[in-house]
Amino acid sequence: MANENKKMVDAITSMDEDFAKWYTDIVKKAELMDYSSVRGCMVIQPYGYAIWEHMQRNLDDRFKALGHENVAMPMFIPESLLQKEKDHVEGFAPEVAWVTHGGNEQLQERLCVRPTSETLFCDYYSRVIHSYRDLPKLYNQWCSVVRWEKTTRPFLRSVEFHWQEGHTMHETAEEAIAETEQMLNCYADFLENDLAMPVIKGKKTDKEKFAGAVSTYSVEAMMHDGKALQSGTSHYFGDGFSKAFEIQFSGRDNTLQYPHQTSWGASTRMIGGLIMTHGDDNGLVLPPAVAPIQVIVLPIAQHKEGVLEKARELTARLKTFCRAKIDDSDQSPGWKFAQYEMKGVPLRLEIGPKDIEKNQCVLVRRDSREKYFIGLEELETKIPELLEELRKGLYEKALARREAMTYTASAYDELCDLGENKPGLIKAMWCGELVCEEKIKQEAGLSSRNMPLEQEQISDVCVCCGKPAKAMVYWGKAY
Repeated sequence: MANENKKMVDAITSMDEDFAKWYTDIVKKAELMDYSSVRGCMVIQPYGYAIWEHMQRNLDDRFKALGHENVAMPMFIPESLLQKEKDHVEGFAPEVAWVTHGGNEQLQERLCVRPTSETLFCDYYSRVIHSYRDLPKLYNQWCSVVRWEKTTRPFLRSVEFHWQEGHTMHETAEEAIAETEQMLNCYADFLENDLAMPVIKGKKTDKEKFAGAVSTYSVEAMMHDGKALQSGTSHYFGDGFSKAFEIQFSGRDNTLQYPHQTSWGASTRMIGGLIMTHGDDNGLVLPPAVAPIQVIVLPIAQHKEGVLEKARELTARLKTFCRAKIDDSDQSPGWKFAQYEMKGVPLRLEIGPKDIEKNQCVLVRRDSREKYFIGLEELETKIPELLEELRKGLYEKALARREAMTYTASAYDELCDLGENKPGLIKAMWCGELVCEEKIKQEAGLSSRNMPLEQEQISDVCVCCGKPAKAMVYWGKAY
């Protein structure tokens, strides 16, 4: 059994040896995705899609609790519609895929395969918003979008990916800004509590903000290798799109006014974030909230009388309060241990003849591999407790890693040295000028991740030029 277990584990490249290969090994061997015949597009396999479904449900519940409704927009955008907002179309032009023919006939107007849906929502809103009584419009849609990426990587960056995109319209700027902040907090709550991923909430610089937005906010997480992953964004558009699409409403004072708009989104790249935040050299480590299987039941010496029956009885009982599954195949226990470690199942329940005699079972945590001998009458209490302890453990471990790999730079040479030699995030002051941001990007290889909402005054001057500083910025390398 030990040899079989080791052989299964050895199939994954060590993250210290080659982090990129480690990541690819996990997404393939844990059967999260497979490559397709379409360049840059992937097949999300059942186990990977089950993780996404749990993410969807948990986020969707949050959205609906805040008053949002789901809708579905077309996947095609006429070129004339896309051209209505100049900054927006320029920002997406390099990534747009175009449909030029319908059947054998050339189309009179090209159709863009949606890279995002602001223009479609605005076109719709221009027909249905007439009065302040029609506001707010709080809509969200779950769909896939297409962006013609040159370099792709499973879940992190692909030509087609799945996401949700919220698009809301509000009577006042204050209401729209409050919505932008509310949804940023919604993502942070989901990522930290359900996915056990610590995040930094902050505002993007003008260079990094979404095309057409007045302001963009992001939640940034740190991966095992010290790189940042933008895990969700929330945008305030002001009334720019409303004016471009001539969306007006009769206000409370009977004057015509333009509504204020937001959009916000998170995607399947969160699956990549889960892998790179919690995974280890044995495979996935999934937080319970999104684990397709929370407890795997493994009968030990299942050929012996009564073992399979007891294991099946326990599985049925577990299913009343958690997501449980039994593996009663003829594979060896060692193979099964490695298989479900690979898949990141939070808890393993072992039950064999001696356990049955003692009216107990063995529970093993995926993250720490701690073993617990639990009386069968305690399962309804102990399993939820252990799942919560595992969630907290994952979060605290990831937070400790981020804190250990976050540095402070007061001088430009120090910033460059840290960027070259210390994987992680760097806190440094910035004057707010694009020329300094671009210099840091070109010379130090660091991008601005965001200006955290919780600001620190490291010094009074910009780390790059020495002029008076306007904000503290997290700098780093990112996916």
